[in-house]
Amino acid sequence: MLFGRHTKNPIAIADKEVANWTYTTCGYCSTGCAIEVGKNSDGKVVASRGVGGADVNRGKLCLKGMFEHELFDAQGRGNEPLLRRHIGEPFVPTNWDHALDHMASEIRRIQGEYGRDAFAVVSTGQILTEEFYTLGKLTRGQIGTNNYDGNTTLCMASAVSGYKRSFGSDGPPGCYADFEHTHCLLAWGSNLPEQHPIIYWRLKEALEKRKFPLIVIDPRVTMLAQFADIHLPIRPGTDVVLQNALMHVILAEGLENTDYIAANTTGIDDLRAEVANWDPTTAAKICGIDEDRIRHVARLYAKAPAAMHIWCMGINQSTHGSDGVVGMNNLALLTGNIGKPGGTALSITGQCNAMGTREWSSCSGLPGYRALENPEHRAEIGKFWNVDPEFFPKKRGLFQTDIFPAIETGQIKGLWLVATNPLTSMPNTPRIRKTLEKLEFLVVQDSYQDMESNQYAHLYLPAAVWAEKEGTFTNTERRINLVRQVTAPRAGCKADLDIFNAVARRFDPEGRVRFPERPAQVFEEMTQLSKGRLLDISGMDHDLIEDSRGIQWPYTEKDRANGKSPPPGGVRLYTEPCSFQYPDGRAKLIPLPFVDNNERPDAQFPFWLNTGRLVEHFHTRTRTGKVGNNNKFSPIPFVEINPDAAAELGIRHQDYVRCVSRRGDAVVMAMLTQRVPRDMVFVPFHFFDCVNRLTLGLLDPHSRQPAFKQAAVSVERIADQAGAARMNRGLRTY
Repeated sequence: MLFGRHTKNPIAIADKEVANWTYTTCGYCSTGCAIEVGKNSDGKVVASRGVGGADVNRGKLCLKGMFEHELFDAQGRGNEPLLRRHIGEPFVPTNWDHALDHMASEIRRIQGEYGRDAFAVVSTGQILTEEFYTLGKLTRGQIGTNNYDGNTTLCMASAVSGYKRSFGSDGPPGCYADFEHTHCLLAWGSNLPEQHPIIYWRLKEALEKRKFPLIVIDPRVTMLAQFADIHLPIRPGTDVVLQNALMHVILAEGLENTDYIAANTTGIDDLRAEVANWDPTTAAKICGIDEDRIRHVARLYAKAPAAMHIWCMGINQSTHGSDGVVGMNNLALLTGNIGKPGGTALSITGQCNAMGTREWSSCSGLPGYRALENPEHRAEIGKFWNVDPEFFPKKRGLFQTDIFPAIETGQIKGLWLVATNPLTSMPNTPRIRKTLEKLEFLVVQDSYQDMESNQYAHLYLPAAVWAEKEGTFTNTERRINLVRQVTAPRAGCKADLDIFNAVARRFDPEGRVRFPERPAQVFEEMTQLSKGRLLDISGMDHDLIEDSRGIQWPYTEKDRANGKSPPPGGVRLYTEPCSFQYPDGRAKLIPLPFVDNNERPDAQFPFWLNTGRLVEHFHTRTRTGKVGNNNKFSPIPFVEINPDAAAELGIRHQDYVRCVSRRGDAVVMAMLTQRVPRDMVFVPFHFFDCVNRLTLGLLDPHSRQPAFKQAAVSVERIADQAGAARMNRGLRTY
């Protein structure tokens, strides 16, 4: 007798009849997977597949990448510019020339009446690096506002701040190949299987070849925590306490690398004095981790021949986010785990091109990791762009999270949103609604007309999506990869680069500042500006990047001239003694006092609120919410709640409940699970008008990143279950 598969119809994979494949790079998370998109003989896009010869993903794709080709024809795409004078009035279609003329006129009006900084620009981590560079040139060199930032402030600002404080520059020092060399891995607030599945596959592959301890620090029993050798369910917001305690043990037991510290760092005495206060017994009472477990983990880490940290939003999205990154850097520096195979502190970036915006957008400074505060940098870029250096501000302006309060207080009157959706992504949604209502002029530039923030736009500009255009992305491990154009932009849409160039012509009709039209020409400008800098890409061009299936920086023109081929993987920073980016070449060991400013659960709001991602969705679901094979797994918002806590509240599995905070409330479906402790709930952040009605959004003092994961809520069962179900299904109605 035959059992199982033998008794059933075999699985048939539909033949998509692909006639040709185009090389590109996935446009979702920061992993940087090489992908090919297939078209049939009629020119219709019909399939996606991973590229086997690419080092990052080696032919694999996650659920989002498998169906990425469906984005070209997804519902909700814009087809033409839309204009209106007042919010609440219907949009009126217009042509591109009139739309951009009106936009330039409104920017000039606002700046003329209120000052240059009264108009703000908030971009994204989703457009191409050549587009970031061009938007930076337009904003810094022509529009002239200093209130310019990216939505990466919501996800990676703490990593940027921490790297700069410790090493003197942004730039993750490690790479995915470090998994294959490490002897101990600490994962802080990173749930790789759901956040970055292909990076998780790289980790699992390394573990199958050579076992090493995987230690996960996360208050929730995430999928990664379930696979860990040790799970430390830390109390939210206390990562710095645990890090100080680990350093206490390392220094008290003489486990530090004294030679490395002496040769490469400053500040050891001040650090030693601070961590002396954080013995494991003291720390355990605050962070909730048993003192013996703290000692055990410290010894595992410090005694490993090579050890590494990875982290994601669990660290970054905290009032101590930047300090948490510095704490991991401190641990790595104390033990000599920077710049060697398997020894690193590697931030797992959020968006597909968050690194591109950090490197080239000029949001926080000037292109190529240059600082507005440095007069030599201002002069260098001014000369290259043909812009008077005195036109540049002398320091960076407001972060995104400070731009919105400045709108509230009337300092900012106009805003240009580029591929970002703050009405869903920013904390405290009711406050953001009132903020957007105050604007005299809001421009929304996005591929999707139905994105929620467009409710408050005066002008909508329909942009091309992902591989309807061409250029580069930079991934988590500093690998630049190429997006080739798969198909022409949808009728009526324009590539973001073309939009920026068209706006530039309206501010500089004489063409005083050069704005190349082709992405490859823009990239050539970037290579020239990179020469001699940490992120030197002067040996690269678009064709070489494609042929190499991605190239990690630095890769210099000297490397190329000498016949050095781009290595397939394993490029690290700070491999030489005293090669950090401070003037003395040394990294800083920075003491980290703990300030407990969390909103804590109390009798009225007894649960910690935790937030995070799902594997099938991306950010505000502007894209994945339209792809059936993604959306079907989580079509509505839900809350994970512990069964014991649910029983006390009379809540059953899949009941609709109301979560309430001091800011607002959200209706979600209850999912009973042991993944969260009794005093915690978890709500995914992807859904409109949901979890960010609850979040507090206190800001990290260094990075200005919001604390999305430090809030207190209550949970109550809704009496009208049928009504709640109807409301929940209709949440995304705009």
